[in-house]
Amino acid sequence: MDFKLTSTDKKSNARAGEITTDHGKIQTPIFMPVGTVGSVKAVHLKEIKDDIKAQIILGNTYHLYLRPGLEVLKQAGGLHKFNGWDKPILTDSGGYQVYSLAGTRKLKEEGVIFQSHIDGSRHTFSPEKVMEIQRTIGADIIMAFDECTPYPCDYDYAKKSMELTHRWLDRCITHFNITEPEYGYNQTLFPIVQGSVYRDLRIKSAEEIASKGTDGNAIGGLSVGEPVEMMYELTELVCSILPKEKPRYLMGVGTPVNILECIALGIDMFDCVMPTRNGRNGMLFTSEGIINIKNEKWKNDFSNVDENGGSFVDNQYSKAYLRHLFQAQEILGPMIASIHNLNFYLWLVGEARKQIIEGNFSEWKNVMVSKLSARL
Repeated sequence: MDFKLTSTDKKSNARAGEITTDHGKIQTPIFMPVGTVGSVKAVHLKEIKDDIKAQIILGNTYHLYLRPGLEVLKQAGGLHKFNGWDKPILTDSGGYQVYSLAGTRKLKEEGVIFQSHIDGSRHTFSPEKVMEIQRTIGADIIMAFDECTPYPCDYDYAKKSMELTHRWLDRCITHFNITEPEYGYNQTLFPIVQGSVYRDLRIKSAEEIASKGTDGNAIGGLSVGEPVEMMYELTELVCSILPKEKPRYLMGVGTPVNILECIALGIDMFDCVMPTRNGRNGMLFTSEGIINIKNEKWKNDFSNVDENGGSFVDNQYSKAYLRHLFQAQEILGPMIASIHNLNFYLWLVGEARKQIIEGNFSEWKNVMVSKLSARL
């Protein structure tokens, strides 16, 4: 993988760049639609590629390992061949899913023993096994195995968890370096900064991760319930330590406002289930603010969903029609809303990139942040 910076903002730490993988180029800043089980929920990959114009999508190691399973994925030739997506893929290592299974897992030095949410069967994830699973899935960018701490958690727990994540990282790197890609193209390993909400731990973790010299780095354990101001403060702190010449990925973030604010802090890559999850529940993100399309006020509104922000659905469906679909519980409604929201997110990061290159990002960002928080 190669990364080059093309532009930086003079009034913030925002930057525009380009990541090159064996499955194509990714222009940053970028938002990555979440395809947990190899699909972006309720959206065809053809729409993701041709209409939304996503440049990279996510898969999840935990979910793909359990279903369809490694044997099927290997026979298919990896996830790209299995789902037909020929652009870059990133896989989350499963650390966050293990975190969410706190009631049914045992955390040890060796790894994590957990029960499947599907059938209750018991499995073990070690750093080495997670590397092997992601080799079999075949993503272009794979994540180191980490423990994502909950919020709140006490200092001692956060410190021990961070140190465990660092030891696991060393094992991930060792195993990654002694194994080869399964399908003839290169894979890149990103480590993950942890440390909960404690500044000294975040500094220590960022320094440790930076010292590994990997081709990119991720920030985990944020957007898990902490105040948003704390998330921004810690993101800025970590970005000041992680190398400028490597892409920075903020995991699981977030709202359109979160994304713009964190681009300003120096983040290059984002993912979040919010566009599709909220879309399925009738929440639409637009360039003028947030719409609850189920509200009565849209019943006779035949205008486009978003007049200014670029939307796949703008020239096809009105607010009134989309509201009607939700009222009628027609499955097409959540599908259209998901496509709209994903398209808006990709438009937003693309516009941010354009503004960075043109030298207007900070002024544009400040205007957009005030709009994007409004409830229409």
